Amino acid sequence: MKIQDKETREPPHVSILRGTDKWRLNLRTGNMMDATPDPSEVPDELLRILRKPTNWKWAIEAWDEMYPENPVAADED
Repeated sequence: MKIQDKETREPPHVSILRGTDKWRLNLRTGNMMDATPDPSEVPDELLRILRKPTNWKWAIEAWDEMYPENPVAADED
């Protein structure tokens, strides 16, 4: 799981990387953001681990620290 650089205009998310594949998991909704690569290729166990409250909180805090102008708790227009 990674919060990538230069994502200021994107909805808050973490990226799951495997080789050249990248899945984006929205930190506001908990949903996958893209149809490709196929989100079903991400193991359910990995998603459960990422969505555990302590890990989710860490990801939100990391995003908010990196992008204070686009915090997770902000309302989207």
